[in-house]
Amino acid sequence: MSKTIVVTGGAGFIGSAVVRHLINDTDHAVVNLDKLTYAGNLESLTSVSSNSRYSFEQVDICDADEVKRVLNTHQPDIIMHLAAESHVDRSIDGPGEFIQTNVVGTYVLLEQARAYWSMLDENKKAGFKFHHISTDEVYGDLLHPDEVAPGTELPLFTETTPYAPSSPYSASKASSDQLVRSWLRTYKLPTLVTNCSNNYGPYHFPEKLIPLVILNALAGKPLPIYGKGNQIRDWLYVEDHARALVVVALNGEIGETYNIGGHNEKQNIEVVKVICEILDEIVPRETSYAAQITYVQDRPGHDMRYAIDASKIKRQLGWTPEETFESGIRKTIEWYLANEGWWRAVLDGTYQGQRLGTEI
Repeated sequence: MSKTIVVTGGAGFIGSAVVRHLINDTDHAVVNLDKLTYAGNLESLTSVSSNSRYSFEQVDICDADEVKRVLNTHQPDIIMHLAAESHVDRSIDGPGEFIQTNVVGTYVLLEQARAYWSMLDENKKAGFKFHHISTDEVYGDLLHPDEVAPGTELPLFTETTPYAPSSPYSASKASSDQLVRSWLRTYKLPTLVTNCSNNYGPYHFPEKLIPLVILNALAGKPLPIYGKGNQIRDWLYVEDHARALVVVALNGEIGETYNIGGHNEKQNIEVVKVICEILDEIVPRETSYAAQITYVQDRPGHDMRYAIDASKIKRQLGWTPEETFESGIRKTIEWYLANEGWWRAVLDGTYQGQRLGTEI
């Protein structure tokens, strides 16, 4: 049966992938609720914006009256909450915005969702879900291979790993996760949570590592590597993540947490070198793009390793990623080469590739 799904932050990187997937691959109706901050971009949704099942509401999740209006007007069956400030470096420079959006905004959304849910008829009330989308960064960092003897089995983040956030960003997301769980425990609001590993893919705002490296490489600029570049992340192709989120929203069990990972642990320096190798192949120059790699001072409080155990979502909901890192990163590079208009507009607007997170 077709549902109406509110996607907060639906003009952002992951949110727009969720919206495109819902419109292109399902029969559900989508209400995109987005404030359109610097990272929100309706150009990421031009392929679906004329679809009759898609609607857009420019609303700040901190605005209770507007959130109430959207819920009462569109009568959603599911809320998928992705709206968030999400860049660690920006949180170092300005933590207040992260507390406001990620903590206060989630509180406002929960309260308006609770008021809306409490007024539904019994059938619609029984099927309602509030799906909160979070990050693996709430868990802090894991043992790095450099810290243990060769051959030692390294731990992974599971759904029961204790929270130990390291940055204002991850602390704000940890706070919002716990708010969501408490609204289930105290008010019985039907909530569930997902925590994902590092996303990459098309329409990624170029302050993040992979799009920044691609665009700096093409522009002949330095490719900045924090510290030694040995920080490890589990890389998840954004369209795989979008599929996982919709599976959880539709079929996940209330009160559960699901970790979503790509099964692709890579050191940052490895990621950058792979990008350079692919660019050397498809946009060759006299010298390798790797010659542009530059090592810079590390980020304050930088976590060294994240890695997700995604066995629960596979076992219970049947989801696994379709893309390997090798296939996903090639698709990503090819997309940026083919969509210069999209990223050129971003670089001409709110972000010009400068380093963030140094104001301490």
